[in-house]
Amino acid sequence: MQRRRVIQWGAASLATPAFMAQAQSFPNKPIKLVIAFPAGGPTDITMRALADNASKILGQTVIVENKPGAGGTLPAQALQTSPADGYTLAQIPLGVFRLPYTTKINWDPIKDISYVLNVTGYAFGVVVPADSQLKTWTHFVAWAKANPGKLSYGSTGTMTSPHLTMELIAQQLGLELLHVPYKGSADLMQSILGGQIMAAADSTGFAPQVEAGKLRVLNTWGAERLAKFPDAPTLKELGLNLVQNSPFGIGAPKGTPTAVVKRLHDAFKQAMEQESYRTALARYDMVPMYMSTAAYQKFAQETFTREKALVEKLGLAKPS
Repeated sequence: MQRRRVIQWGAASLATPAFMAQAQSFPNKPIKLVIAFPAGGPTDITMRALADNASKILGQTVIVENKPGAGGTLPAQALQTSPADGYTLAQIPLGVFRLPYTTKINWDPIKDISYVLNVTGYAFGVVVPADSQLKTWTHFVAWAKANPGKLSYGSTGTMTSPHLTMELIAQQLGLELLHVPYKGSADLMQSILGGQIMAAADSTGFAPQVEAGKLRVLNTWGAERLAKFPDAPTLKELGLNLVQNSPFGIGAPKGTPTAVVKRLHDAFKQAMEQESYRTALARYDMVPMYMSTAAYQKFAQETFTREKALVEKLGLAKPS
């Protein structure tokens, strides 16, 4: 037993220089950053700006790969089969923390992801076509009540924050809405502009279409009105005690070396602070929303607990 302990101690001491060398040489090849929504939407545009900045800092290209669908959870699932070496990273939207409550999976969103840092969060709202008969949120609610199950709205996917928040709104107001899920903002905007749906609940990826006079904002979901849409009331102003800003960040596979996580954290934090990233975010009324590795891990655990209560309240939990 004593000899085994000596061998184990010796192996651990020999591994330390190798571990340090790995961290010091990281990265020595391109890094893949998998994001949860399609090309052309606000997540894609802002994360590409961040990746470009991080590439310059790390001295290796950070390649963005779009993996939309499944409520934004596919990148996190991809981490479960990726080597824990820091060369595969994933965007972690809030939907990841709801997944075990709605779907049978064989991994744990808290234990099986190495959280690197949080980078930003979405600003959300409800929009309708500029020529819609639903001129205000009051019109929206009245029409929905008069036509149960007929007012169609799109979101960026089933069990995403826009979907669940709209279901909470409907529950509080006694509305029956028709939900139509899409893979991301780009697809959703095409559909509402094409007249396939009556409204859209989305992050402010709709901003360019509003500014072009094609869409109208009925409400926004932050604690305060958005500077870009000062005439659009918040949910709280409309009598709904709801605030939704959905932070998201970057994760790596479980077991990624601590020194590699720190290198990634430091590089992406520096990338967040550059003007090009802030400018890209501002286009969609988003702001840098930094959480350190430890703070992001704590946020993940707290959100995981909170989302369970939300899913159960809406009656969407999977059968036990």
